[in-house]
Amino acid sequence: MEILIATVAAYLIGSVSFAVIVSAAMGLADPRSYGSKNPGATNVLRSGNKKAAILTLIGDAFKGWLAVWLVAQYGPRFGLDDTAIALAAIAVFLGHLYPVFFKFKGGKGVATAAGVLLAIHPVLGLATALTWLIIAFFFRYSSLAALCAAVFAPLFDIFLFGENRVAWAVFAMSALLIWRHRANISKLIAGQESRIGEKKRDAGGAPARKH
Repeated sequence: MEILIATVAAYLIGSVSFAVIVSAAMGLADPRSYGSKNPGATNVLRSGNKKAAILTLIGDAFKGWLAVWLVAQYGPRFGLDDTAIALAAIAVFLGHLYPVFFKFKGGKGVATAAGVLLAIHPVLGLATALTWLIIAFFFRYSSLAALCAAVFAPLFDIFLFGENRVAWAVFAMSALLIWRHRANISKLIAGQESRIGEKKRDAGGAPARKH
């Protein structure tokens, strides 16, 4: 029963969409209405509001970290082991992808996955984040950086800690993240993918909400 409660709680934490909440609080257009229509930090950045994008990034990463950290920190006293940590990691990630509070239409999970990895182990999270930063810096494609980070994350985990249940959860998240970026992969191949900070043509400038 404890493991079920932990898994459901992690999913509910993941279902909190900071892109939508932050945009609404700051009077910005709903990120699901412009650009890629993806409720994530990269799309919020297309609104031209860097503060909103940063807050979204921090919020999405924090919820991923929190869900896993809580289970790792307090789970043992309830008899929860690495299996619960692995399930919490997948659950919070799925919550972000398919949030129950927002009609199951969520983001692609990059920031949330980063938070999960940091909670599993700081070195794993930092190594994966560094991979993202290097690719993003040189190529300016958020999606390409995310795909590369997704490929390397499970490899980093196995290299650092060997094969284990949590490593399989990392692999599952990576596979889901790559699948969620399938449209971006097609655009990258066709040379039509937007670069970081670039407003998409159909964004309409992400106009502020009228009061």
